Amino acid sequence: QVQLVESGGGLVQAGGSLRLSCAASGNIFRINAMGWYRQTPGKQREMVATITSGGIKNYADFVKGRFTISRDSAETVYLEMSSLKVEDTAVYYCNCNYKPTLVRSSIDVWGQGTQVTVSA
Repeated sequence: QVQLVESGGGLVQAGGSLRLSCAASGNIFRINAMGWYRQTPGKQREMVATITSGGIKNYADFVKGRFTISRDSAETVYLEMSSLKVEDTAVYYCNCNYKPTLVRSSIDVWGQGTQVTVSA
């Protein structure tokens, strides 16, 4: 069983910054990628940023130049958010795609979500 523990959400004024963190723990043979997604009421969950085990990063167009995804270990990922806009308000979810063993298929696991609210 793998769990993701997120932290760092909160309330910030437009133009401000926040840092989200996500730590994975449990029966992990290898992490393929980790990332952040967000969701607002009535909308589908959308990708914000992802980072592979090899360090390849991918960003949604709406955060390029403002958000930075990084890792400080194989199982912890961060999202540095700056120049925040009101429209960045959402629940942010951490995702981890991992292999539990060498031969088993990869699995996706999600964190519980952390609220980010940007006020005007």
